[in-house]
Amino acid sequence: MIRFENVTKRYRGTAKPALSKVDFEVLRGEFIFLVGASGSGKSSCLHLILREETPSEGRVVVLGRDLRTLSSRKVPYFRRHIGAVFQDFRLLPNKTVFQNVAFTLQVIGSSRGFIQQAVPEVLALVGLAGKEKRFPHELSGGEQQRVAIARALANRPQVLLADEPTGNLDPATSVDIMQLLSRINAGGTTVVMATHEAGFVDQMQRRVIELRHGEMVRDERHGGYGDTSGIPSLAPEPERGAAAVAALTAVLELHREIVETGSVEPAVVDAAVAAAAEAAEPVFEEQAVVAADAAREEAAAALAEAAEHPASDHANDEADAAPAPPRTNTIPVVEAADIDVAELGLADRLGLGETDPDDEVGPTS
Repeated sequence: MIRFENVTKRYRGTAKPALSKVDFEVLRGEFIFLVGASGSGKSSCLHLILREETPSEGRVVVLGRDLRTLSSRKVPYFRRHIGAVFQDFRLLPNKTVFQNVAFTLQVIGSSRGFIQQAVPEVLALVGLAGKEKRFPHELSGGEQQRVAIARALANRPQVLLADEPTGNLDPATSVDIMQLLSRINAGGTTVVMATHEAGFVDQMQRRVIELRHGEMVRDERHGGYGDTSGIPSLAPEPERGAAAVAALTAVLELHREIVETGSVEPAVVDAAVAAAAEAAEPVFEEQAVVAADAAREEAAAALAEAAEHPASDHANDEADAAPAPPRTNTIPVVEAADIDVAELGLADRLGLGETDPDDEVGPTS
């Protein structure tokens, strides 16, 4: 049904190919996971299957057609046999749920009777029966993704491509979407899904094709996700210099106590200074040395002064003693850059366009 034959894909302006000599075949009715770190080539594979791109070398054969020989005029008709679901839903905001799904059938010239029958059926399949009149902004993220899946299935495609379909969803909703895709596959639709969701891949134990730097490194039946080191972690990384900042703060607090009371022994000061010097990272090394020297000198002076004056005199002079100003550490703030997203031609992207029966391209066995 889908065959990559020694496929290499190079994009203009890049030295390294996005795909290098990739070779695999997807059989009818299979559920395939494409896994790998960002930039490994997963999306490039889906773009080639959808005929958004053509290979630089090798062949991509989908539904019996060599996509290199498919003219641009016939691409929209070819895409009618392939449903596509994306991470960002791509719904039409000014249309209801029913109208969003019906749109895909209207632009290919389906009859009014067929639309009235097919749309409720596919909405029931994805669990949205009774929500036909709602607009996208009235739906949850999971429900919007279900509308997108219903729209992809409205024309009853033989292949469903899913590019990170759970990427914008919470874990519980993601489970629902994966169960839905599994049911769709059980009905005979071939599903090819690119994902970073290691838990789903490990749990479902379907066929896994792993890509790394554009090369296919694994094709495993009933496989798991494999190496998860390339998946971004949500845990915050420890800030550089945090230990040094904490140690220096402790030295400054100790110094303040010495100046105010004169009750701290020199040995305690030396221990705190040693801890600060040990914790200091290179970026804070100079500040640690300066703070440690200042603390040691002023501690000695404060203890000497406390020995010369009685406690009552020291109490009278407390008002004249000012604590050392606390050290402040400025952490630079990096603001996210604005990203311009080009408008997408939705009808063409979904394989829709003007109907030309003479140029209709269908799958061949």
